[in-house]
Amino acid sequence: MHEILRATAAVFCSFFAMIALNIVLSFSKADEFIPNSVLFVYFFCAAFMISGYRILVKMLYNADTAETETVPVIIYGAGKKGSLLQKTIGKISDTPYKVVAFIEDDETLVGKTVNNVRIYSYRQLGMLLKPLRIKVLFFSSSDTDVFIKNDIVDKCLLHHVKVMSVPSLDGWMQNHLRSNILKEVKIEELLGRPAIRLYNPAVVSFLCNKRILITGAAGSIGSELARQIAEMNPATLILCDQTETGLHDLEYELQKKNNLSEQLKFYLGDVKDFQAMENMFQLFRPEVVFHAAAYKHVPIMEKHPSEAVRNNVLGTKVLADLSKKYFVDRFLFISTDKAINPTNIMGASKRIAEMYCHTMQENGQIVEDDPVVYRLSSAEPKTKFITTRFGNVLASNGSVIPRFREQIENGGPVTVTHPDIIRYFMTIQEACSLVLEAVTMGKGGEVLLFDMGEPVRILDLARKMIMLAGYEPGKDIAITFAGLRPGEKLYEELLNKEEEVMQTHHKKILIAKTPHGNTKQVAVDIIKLIQLANECRDEEVVKQMKLMLPEYISNNSVYELFDSSYNDVDDSSVAQM
Repeated sequence: MHEILRATAAVFCSFFAMIALNIVLSFSKADEFIPNSVLFVYFFCAAFMISGYRILVKMLYNADTAETETVPVIIYGAGKKGSLLQKTIGKISDTPYKVVAFIEDDETLVGKTVNNVRIYSYRQLGMLLKPLRIKVLFFSSSDTDVFIKNDIVDKCLLHHVKVMSVPSLDGWMQNHLRSNILKEVKIEELLGRPAIRLYNPAVVSFLCNKRILITGAAGSIGSELARQIAEMNPATLILCDQTETGLHDLEYELQKKNNLSEQLKFYLGDVKDFQAMENMFQLFRPEVVFHAAAYKHVPIMEKHPSEAVRNNVLGTKVLADLSKKYFVDRFLFISTDKAINPTNIMGASKRIAEMYCHTMQENGQIVEDDPVVYRLSSAEPKTKFITTRFGNVLASNGSVIPRFREQIENGGPVTVTHPDIIRYFMTIQEACSLVLEAVTMGKGGEVLLFDMGEPVRILDLARKMIMLAGYEPGKDIAITFAGLRPGEKLYEELLNKEEEVMQTHHKKILIAKTPHGNTKQVAVDIIKLIQLANECRDEEVVKQMKLMLPEYISNNSVYELFDSSYNDVDDSSVAQM
């Protein structure tokens, strides 16, 4: 109809011009330019012939295209985005896609048609894939409910149908849809819960025009925090890390995306180095500190207990002490679910760091009088010390998903430690958004937990990643089991049995009421632990950690032998104290 209307309109313009000319000539007593009867015949004949010619060309083109093998596809979403996608998808020259059906979760649309293509319920998908010989399914929108998305993806993978996603409408309408911007659905999009989306004006208001320090800024969490905070117009954003290349790459990225030449400050330094950190505090005087620097790899820390304590405990102590000394408003410590009932060195070190932050909130900074005796300052703590805990972060440095992806690209096998191992997951963007929310709501002394949804079975994760890549698990790509690594456990927890949970104004953030015992004794024990770590006395370090954390029971580790004897060590240590 569009082609017919365009052709008819063009012919009518010339017809109308000549009719008008004839009328003018008739008023001037002149002969007609062309008889009106001829003009009417011309109008109808020309409109029919031009329209018919254009329609014929299109029919011949479509017939020629139909002779080539087309790719039958189905689109999820029959709204505006789905309709535009249908009109555009067939014009991608290198892939002759043909939309044969729509599916929808809106039952009011089921049974109707869009451009002569029928709309079905997404629940009927399993019955459509084989009869319609579907090769590809497109999600026309990125905000599909995660449970529906998982259901659709599972059915598609079962029938070896490729699942693709389309960028946001603004991302391709201006530049036209091209095959290279169509992306396969990634495992990160298939979390077992709805994605957490946050934009709290109170967070932006709180961080705007403040001097903000991020340690571990070159890491996964630190760099994403930097990206999000850079958009909130901080007065100064200080990014600290001991990794030179990582800092350089982050500087290039942020300078390219944000006009923050004056606000961005990069500081190369180790959080264990008190002098370097104090120099940084003197230079920049941060008002808010996000402490993300940590050693996190469980098997490596199991072999290096002293380094785990020096970086995770001493590093936290250095930053916390300086935050108190330089009147930082808020200090947020990023912990982990591995700190709960720890079975490894890394988790235990993070739990002790949590305890130190609580001690700082309760009593203030530890002050050394001599090499043996320590006391706590009695000054009222101005700094609010806040702790956050969350589980594994999808696609972070060294996490399981990049490793699985690399193994699949190399043809396998995909290595899973244990068939029953499960983990909590969230995206980097979600984790950092919740961290920013937590630093705003924290009053000091809390341990804030994030709702991680249901845990994910790692074996299921591996299988789905293999299928998303177009392979069959166990046939094209093998899955092998390597056994639990030193210090690793089958499942993680966000609370221990002694902790209670309270709600906050945000349904995704909870407060854990954590018993910390005698804070003065905790302070003394931490000083002793750091001394042992500085002397690299690994076994004594582990024994001291077990004394401080009765719930720390080693798993699949050489340090399991201390679990049966640490009570005796505890008695002797207490007698010496």
